[in-house]
Amino acid sequence: MKLFQQRTRIQKFEHTAEFVKEYKIGKGDFILASRSVYETYFAPLGIEAHVEYKGKYGAGEPTDIMIDALLADFRKTDCRRIVAIGGGAVIDMAKILVLAGEYSTEQIFKREVPLEKVHSLIAVPTTCGAGSEVSNVSITELTSIHSKLGLADDSIYADDAVLIPELLADLPYSFFATSAIDAFIHAIESYVSPKATLYTQMFSKQAMQMILSGFRKIAEHGPEYRMNLLEEFLTASNLAGIAFGNAGTGAVHAMSYPLSGVYHVTHGEANYQFLTAVFWEYQRLDPEGKLKEVNQFLAGLLECEEASVYVELENLLNKIISRKNLREYGMTEEDIRNFAESVEESQQRLLNQSCVKFDADRMEKIYRQLY
Repeated sequence: MKLFQQRTRIQKFEHTAEFVKEYKIGKGDFILASRSVYETYFAPLGIEAHVEYKGKYGAGEPTDIMIDALLADFRKTDCRRIVAIGGGAVIDMAKILVLAGEYSTEQIFKREVPLEKVHSLIAVPTTCGAGSEVSNVSITELTSIHSKLGLADDSIYADDAVLIPELLADLPYSFFATSAIDAFIHAIESYVSPKATLYTQMFSKQAMQMILSGFRKIAEHGPEYRMNLLEEFLTASNLAGIAFGNAGTGAVHAMSYPLSGVYHVTHGEANYQFLTAVFWEYQRLDPEGKLKEVNQFLAGLLECEEASVYVELENLLNKIISRKNLREYGMTEEDIRNFAESVEESQQRLLNQSCVKFDADRMEKIYRQLY
């Protein structure tokens, strides 16, 4: 049984210029970035590299069409090193650039072709949620099926993950909140995964502790207080990424994918919709083992009784940002069964990593409850 691995080197810098100098970012580098972050923090440094902005390829979460266009641009260059500067979408797209061949995104994600890494990747996260900089997972929407699909393969690990807390300073509050909640979900789902080990659970627990501590301070002092906590949240996201990179995520992520794919809800926000409902169902079906462990741990962090952990968790998260009903995104009653069947058909990788494996009927119940 594999217990743990961490292939990506992790570095932290106080300021962007220190990173650019140490890594000698410049000619021969292909940079994929979020425009606003790059123009604020990197462009003034006069970097001589090939730069493309994620917005050129489309808004929102990655699709196979967007990645195909990015691959076409990258293949026209002779760059050997890729630098991804952005949120999970940017880093997930950049991961595909490291692979050999002239294959399409759909071929790659369906594993119809060999996956061989031939380029190096430096990942610089600008949100505090994705954890993509240290995981071997890339997520995209396959437009042919209108749902997200994950590619998990060691060939797409970043060589280096670089944490620069100042890059989070301009992140709008709503994105900060939903990305941090996403990091919490990475931590809690990986803790109860059948693949979890003592090693991964150490990372999960530390991430959950840091995130909930930060949320309680923000709930007390207001949204602007997050500016005092940027390093803590960026580190917690990284820890959660290490945990889920080893142990995986489960039904929360699986059930969120059709919502993102059809209604283009951002990844973190979509995951947030299902967190407590999925864990209430786990509690009903199998209240012992790892779930009992995590409930006891959360009860200590939230200073509540074990039986009321998910009530208190939802109360806290709603103070950070309100959760919506699924119908508010445009979801219809007809979607409920369709989404459940789609997840059962296309997300077995995630369902197999769940604390309790859900079938379509059980997922339909949860969708209907949240509708």
